[in-house]
Amino acid sequence: MGRLGPTEIILILVVIILLFGAKKLPDMARSLGKSARILKSEAKAMKSDDQQSAPADPPHPGTGTAAAQEPAPRTIQAAPGDVTSARPVTEPSDTTKR
Repeated sequence: MGRLGPTEIILILVVIILLFGAKKLPDMARSLGKSARILKSEAKAMKSDDQQSAPADPPHPGTGTAAAQEPAPRTIQAAPGDVTSARPVTEPSDTTKR
């Protein structure tokens, strides 16, 4: 119980083709691939941002060196390599630490 056999998988695929039509399936697969690439590139960018923002020596309290450094503005792209729809993003600053 709970296992899908080859007959059930074929039946599910036939129902999907009947619901969405054979013409729309390649477009849907293409947009799903683009979404997966965007998600992957954003996750990679977040990882690299975290690694760059983590200093080797944390600043000592009271020296003010952490507040003096401004992070570079990030740019979000619709797809990796797509510079036509890229736009700069202003990220909210953390004003709770004073």
